Amino acid sequence: MANPLYDRLFGTYAGKQTPFLHLSDGQTITHAQFLEQAAQMANAIVDLGLKPGDRVAAQVEKSPEALALYAACAQAGLIFLPLNTAYTADELSYFIENSGAALVVCDGRILDILAPVADKLGARIETLNADGSGSLTDRAVNMPATFETVDREGGDLAAFLYTSGTTGRSKGAMLTQDNLLSNAETLAQEWRFTAEDVLLHALPIFHTHGLFVATNIVLITGGSMIFLPKFDLDQIIALLPRATAMMGVPTFYTRLLGDARFTRDLAQHMRLFVSGSAPLLAETHIQFEERTGHRILERYGMTETNMNTSNPYDGERRAGTVGFPLPGVELKITNPETGEPLPQGEIGQIEVRGPNVFKGYWQMPEKTAAELRADGFFITGDVGFVDADGYVTIVGRNKDLIISGGYNIYPKEIELLLDDQPGVLESAVIGVPHPDFGETVLGILVPRPGQTPDTDAIMQTVGAALARFKHPRKLLVLDELPRNTMGKVQKNILREQYKDMFQPR
Repeated sequence: MANPLYDRLFGTYAGKQTPFLHLSDGQTITHAQFLEQAAQMANAIVDLGLKPGDRVAAQVEKSPEALALYAACAQAGLIFLPLNTAYTADELSYFIENSGAALVVCDGRILDILAPVADKLGARIETLNADGSGSLTDRAVNMPATFETVDREGGDLAAFLYTSGTTGRSKGAMLTQDNLLSNAETLAQEWRFTAEDVLLHALPIFHTHGLFVATNIVLITGGSMIFLPKFDLDQIIALLPRATAMMGVPTFYTRLLGDARFTRDLAQHMRLFVSGSAPLLAETHIQFEERTGHRILERYGMTETNMNTSNPYDGERRAGTVGFPLPGVELKITNPETGEPLPQGEIGQIEVRGPNVFKGYWQMPEKTAAELRADGFFITGDVGFVDADGYVTIVGRNKDLIISGGYNIYPKEIELLLDDQPGVLESAVIGVPHPDFGETVLGILVPRPGQTPDTDAIMQTVGAALARFKHPRKLLVLDELPRNTMGKVQKNILREQYKDMFQPR
């Protein structure tokens, strides 16, 4: 037997002194050094009593050590569960409990908050800080720098990624080794990545884009990454001349365009700019091409499937579309009511099938059955159409999902909190256009009769309960919400009414 994920992404570089991570302080970590650190970490985790198939939940800042934790889990046959660093303790307790995590790895700054949660749920807890220090690395440093890779099969689970539903209850998407590997192989080929590439990596590594797209592509091709803790405009501009490719969310590109230092000369040596996680405005496409001569390659994916479609590397990268289905991925547009395929050009729900599609939702068989058909097609929840040339266009989301700065936000979760606030009868949360984030959150409150909600106090409550990216940018108070004859709130009317609220005057 073997371990496909570890063998293909990591094991092939054993002993190789080729560069892997270029850090912002000028240090370079080789493949061999990285693998030794990952092996020490795998030994430390197994020494804590974890067995293959156990879950490791990690809410840690981006660092080489955080990436080594991913490799360690792959080598030890553990299921890696990366969590958004913005999640609050209340949110984290659900993920830890639902996943049945055997080990929680967190930043030392929140150890006192999370330790009681982990203890209550019977999970071990270790720390890993942004600078690489922490109890986990203290354990690892004294461990052997080799680890006997645990046998796994392609269908075995490699990771959980949690994605919220419209009910506000998060779902653990179960991703297999084959899911991750097949997508990395396809994208590396489609986007022409080689060992010569240097990827400018400023994305977080707690979700698909930064971890399973950007990182896995570089690993499977033997290239290297300029590995930045976060997007910092000055750093990006300073380091861009050393890179050949960059992946980002639309916000990255709008911020670059807003800086006079970002010129055609600065980008002339670049091979590829990729955008995803949120819709890229056609205006951004045009401005970017005019400024640099490069046309951004936009693609479409999601937590449950990794990447589904991509504009072509060779050929027209068409603004407003997400390109064509990737090789091996089937995509169809269906009637949301019947599931029957619709004629080309008609708008309907997007369904996909392929080796990239997840195995189902952890411990949620009914939810899995509702969204993952028996024939393997996954109902994405996105609405779109395929044009005469085969390009896929996404026109909306049938779950009212908001995507702000690349982060998925589900209105129902925020609405449930707003509805509980003093003086609030009901609420509606919508996404409205924002020049920097693509979309931002707008909260609309209806007061109880004779009462006036204190919006400042409500914002404080929201701030304590929810991750920052979920916070409404503004709260409005209306006498009533628009409804249809069946009594359903018509969010489309609200979106139209407030679409220009955050647009430049």
